[in-house]
This record gives sequence, C-alpha cells and structure tokens, in this order.
Amino acid sequence: MTSAAPDSTPDWAHPPAGGYTAEDLDTLPGLPPHTELIDGSLVFMSPQTKFHLRVLRLFEQGLLRTVPDHLEVLREFNVILGKQQRPEPDVMVARADADTGDLQTAVHAADAVLVIEVVSPESEARDRETKPIKYARAGIPHFWRVERGDDGLPVVFAYALDKATGAYGLTGIHHHRLKVTVPFVIDIDLTAASRR
Repeated sequence: MTSAAPDSTPDWAHPPAGGYTAEDLDTLPGLPPHTELIDGSLVFMSPQTKFHLRVLRLFEQGLLRTVPDHLEVLREFNVILGKQQRPEPDVMVARADADTGDLQTAVHAADAVLVIEVVSPESEARDRETKPIKYARAGIPHFWRVERGDDGLPVVFAYALDKATGAYGLTGIHHHRLKVTVPFVIDIDLTAASRR
C-alpha cells in the first residue's frame, strides 16, 4: 500500500469563499512576484518579453525626466481600486504626498494620476477591456495602453477620463513620438524602445 503524498499546494491556491481582498495581498506568504487581484481572484504574470521590458524602461525613464515634484513615477506597483481590485499597472504616476514610506505596497486610486499598461499576448483582454473599465470607474484621470506596432515599435493609445460618463475617451494615438501636455509635459521618443 502506497501512502498519498502530502499536499504541497500553497494555502493561497485555495481562495476563501467570496474571493480575496486587496488587503490579503500583503499577508499571503509566498505569492509569485507581480501578483494582481482582479474581481477577488489572484492573477499571475507570465514571463516578460524583451519588448515589454524595454517599453517599461523607456516609459519609466521618459516620465522621470519631466515629472513635477508633486508627482511620483512608480513601476510595477499595485493600485487599490476597491475591496477586491488591486491590479499592478506596468507604470503609474501618483501623487507624491501619498507616499507612506519604504514599506508601502500600494497606492489608492484617488492618488493615481496616470496608469500605463503594456499589452502582452497573455494579458490582452485584461489590458484592453477589464483594466481600463476598472481604472475609469475608480476615477483615475489618465490611462495609456501601449501595443506593439507592425514595425515592432510601441504605439500609445492615450485616454482621458470623461467625468460625465465615467468612461475613458481616446485623446490620441501616438507612433514614433509621444508628446503631450497632460497630465504634465511629456516628450518620449518611442523609437528608443528598439535600442538596447
């Protein structure tokens, strides 16, 4: 008679009735890096492509060049949208006065000014549909979706929140260069994403 192997499945693999809450992400031991919470369910990230990595670096560095002192650029950091909503935008700009110290693990939607999602094949539906709706409902003023263009360069779809409808409206599609004045003056050479 062979005995069954002990269950080595982590406890968090068995969600509680009703799902997880935003606060649970800070207390669940052993979660994989970059775990998100969408509708009370844990969502795990696939390995990044070089395109994704280079675009994140490009946007982080590009935003840091011109971000005003009252704002802060955050890369791969959680934003709490509600009790069971805690996604991790690829890049975010938030109010600097929302900083609570080195042990902070998330900002609240009310403190976020801009969220950026770089679309990957595994996250396409979340980045194009699910997250923009949730970001808009939470009142985040600006959302940018970055796609890989046919030429291999990033294409930025910029949206602003229409407070009357509570939804995002497209403000521009940017190829090769992103030059905007809101939420602050930003000028990023998108062709630099192809450089090492």
